[in-house]
Amino acid sequence: MLALRASVLSFAFLFPSSIFADKIVLRETIDREIKAAWAKEKLTAPERSTDPVFLRRVYLDLVGMIPTYKETTAFLADTDPKKRAKLIDKLLADPRHARHQAQTWDVNLLGRNPKGIRSTNRDAFRTWLATQFEQNIPYDRIVHKLLRAEEDNSKLFYVAYRNSDDLTTATMRFFLGTQLQCAKCHDHPYEDWKQKDYYGMAGFFVRTFVVEADGETEHVKKFYVGEKSTGNVNFKATPKDAKPGTKGEPVKPRFLSGPELQEPELPKDFKEPKVEQKKAPVKPLFSRREKVVEWITAKDNPYLARAAVNRIWAQFMGRGIVHPVDDFNSDNEPSHPELLSTIESEFVARRFDLKWLIREIVNSETYQATDVGAVTDEMPRYYERARIRPLSAEELTASLHVATGLGLDSARNSRPSNHMVKYLGEPTDGRGRFQGSLTERLFVHNGDLFRNLCHPRDDNLSQRLLTSAEKWEAKVERMFLSVLSRKPTAEERARFVDFLTSLRKPCYPVDGDDAKLASQRMEEAMWVLVSCSEFRFNR
Repeated sequence: MLALRASVLSFAFLFPSSIFADKIVLRETIDREIKAAWAKEKLTAPERSTDPVFLRRVYLDLVGMIPTYKETTAFLADTDPKKRAKLIDKLLADPRHARHQAQTWDVNLLGRNPKGIRSTNRDAFRTWLATQFEQNIPYDRIVHKLLRAEEDNSKLFYVAYRNSDDLTTATMRFFLGTQLQCAKCHDHPYEDWKQKDYYGMAGFFVRTFVVEADGETEHVKKFYVGEKSTGNVNFKATPKDAKPGTKGEPVKPRFLSGPELQEPELPKDFKEPKVEQKKAPVKPLFSRREKVVEWITAKDNPYLARAAVNRIWAQFMGRGIVHPVDDFNSDNEPSHPELLSTIESEFVARRFDLKWLIREIVNSETYQATDVGAVTDEMPRYYERARIRPLSAEELTASLHVATGLGLDSARNSRPSNHMVKYLGEPTDGRGRFQGSLTERLFVHNGDLFRNLCHPRDDNLSQRLLTSAEKWEAKVERMFLSVLSRKPTAEERARFVDFLTSLRKPCYPVDGDDAKLASQRMEEAMWVLVSCSEFRFNR
C-alpha cells in the first residue's frame, strides 16, 4: 500500500497539469466529500456562517488577530458576492499571515517553554520561519531547511532536541505523523513497528550534536549543528536479556518501512576529530543525517505529504481527518479517507504549495459553515459544525490591542506577557482539547492587563469615544464592531447606552466628579466586552 501511494505521488509530481491541476478544484472536492459523509451519516447540513462570524474567524485563522473597526465595517458594507474569496486572497498576501504561521509552527515544533533557549533566539527563529512563509517556500523545502539546519536562525529544532531519542521522536511525530517512540522499549503492541524500526531511525540522528558558536548578534546566540563520522545506536532486546557490562548490538540506520542505509567503510586509520566549543565542527566523511533528510523530503515519501495536509487541515478545521494529527496507525482510521488521499495527491501535484492549500480549505463551504446548531460534540467528526476554539496567547494579545484601538502597529509588535502565557498560553496540541480554569478567569477578571487597556488614555478607543460628539447609540455600535466584529443586538445597545449615560449630568464633555465617573463607566463597558467568552473564542 505504501509503495502504491509513493508511485501515485511521484507520478502526480511529474505530471501535475495532466491529471490533477486542470481537473480538480479542491474546495469543490472538499465540499462534495463532506456532504456525502453527512448524507451517509444522516446528519443535517449546517447553514452558512454569517458575515461577522466568518470575518472574525478568517482573520484569526489567517493573520492571528481580529479585524480592525475599519476592516470590519468595510467588509460588512461590501455587497460583492465574491467578497469572501477576495478577503482570503488579501489576508494570505498580508505580512501578518506569514508571522502568524511562524508563531503557530514555532509553538507546535518547540512547545511553550523549551529549556535553554533564549526568548531572543525564539524571536529570531520565528523571523526565519516567517520569511519562509512570506516567500511561500514549498513545504518540503521548509522541512528540508529545518532539518539540514544550515541557515542562520534555522537551527532551534536541534537546540531544543539534543539527543537522538528526542530528535527521532519529534521528527517522526511532527513531519511524518508517526508515533514511533512506543517501539523504543518494546515492539509496538498494536502496530507492525519493531524495536529495530525505532533504533534504525534513531541511527540517523545519533551522530548529530550542537555546539555554541562564537559571537552574538542582538543577544541571539549562534549555534553549529554538527555531525560525527562515527557512533551507532546500541540495541538491547529486553532488559532481562542484557548481559552485565554489554552495550547491546549496534543497529544500522534503516529508513522506516524501507532498506538499511548503505554507507561506505571508514578508513582504517580514521580518528574522530575533537569537538570544540565556539569552533565550526569538521564535516563528517559521510552524513547519515543528510541522507535521512533527503528521504523525508523526497517527493515519493509516503509519509510527508499525508502528515502535512492532515496537520494543516486540522489547523483550520479543528480536527484532523486522522485524529490526533500525529498518530497515523492502523487502528486510527481517517474519517474521510478519499478526501485525505485527494488532498495529499493535489498537494504534491502543486509542489507542496502551502498558500494554495490554505486558500482552498478556507474557501470551502465546509470551513465557512456556521458554528451554532444542535451538535454538542466539541469536535464533530464529520465537520457538521464549524469549530469553536480559544484564542492563543499571541492571538489574544494582538486582538486586545486591535479591540482597544491601539492600532495595527501596536498589535503587530505586541507579545504576550509571562502571565498571559502562563494562564492562557497552552498551544493547540492537535487534539482540540481545551478546558478553561479558575486561574484563567481570575487572571482575566481580577488582573490589571485587560482593564489597563480599557482605561481611557493615550487616544485609545475608550478615550476617543468618551470625547466624541457622536450619539451614544453610535458609540456603542462602534464598541461592538471594534471588539466583537459585529453590531450589538437591540437589547445590548439599550443596556450599554443606559449604563453609559446614567450620570447626574447627561451632557458631555464633563469634568470633575462626573468626568471621573464617565471614565470609569467607559472602562467598565469596554472591559465587559474584552473579558467575555465571545472575545476569548473565535466566534
